[in-house]
Amino acid sequence: MRARAHSHGHHKGHEVHQLGSVGWLRAGVLGANDGIVSTASLIVGVAAAHVAHANIVLTGVAGLVAGAMSMATGEYVSVHSQADTEAAALEQERRELDVDYAGEGRELTEIYVRRGLQRPLATQVAEQLMAHDALGSHARDELGLTSTAQARPLQAALASALSFSVGAAMPLLVAVFTPEPQLIVTTMLVSLLCLLGLGALAARVGGANVITGALRVTFWSALAMGVTAAVGTLFGRIA
Repeated sequence: MRARAHSHGHHKGHEVHQLGSVGWLRAGVLGANDGIVSTASLIVGVAAAHVAHANIVLTGVAGLVAGAMSMATGEYVSVHSQADTEAAALEQERRELDVDYAGEGRELTEIYVRRGLQRPLATQVAEQLMAHDALGSHARDELGLTSTAQARPLQAALASALSFSVGAAMPLLVAVFTPEPQLIVTTMLVSLLCLLGLGALAARVGGANVITGALRVTFWSALAMGVTAAVGTLFGRIA
């Protein structure tokens, strides 16, 4: 009986660990989606203008590098702003603890009361947690900040650039090895198949309907490639 309880507890801990990685997995899938859609659309649009095969490949490489750098820069700036906001909130909380420690204790007690604890127990929990780590307790329960959820700008930027590059590499490789007459159709078909799978994975990770999520991503991606191909064809005729 004890062995079974121990096994069950271990399993629950493993589930919590898995949930902690869902956000990064979902972000990686979305980054790869962006890489596929933007690079495939770029390649299809340029190919529709009937330029040389070498120029199509060069355009795809430029799109991969520029897109990865853009994703990394945007993610770094965004997450760094979040980190600055978190640091400012922690500094304000530190000052409030220095000025009114007792008042902050009452504030923490009220938080636990609203979560369902009886007031005597909430007071006891607040006192013990603040005695152990006053700032950490307020950061976690008042501000919603934890060490695992803390903003990491450089890590986010690298992950975003990497996931975009992995996705963008797929249509680029198709463009490199596909003869020019079949390039547009092959690039679109392979890209849409990959997007169908990634859309299903993103929906599964997010708890949404897998078929609906996959078809939604595929439809809008096909539309993006179709519009880009039409624009490329138009400008190819004008030029």
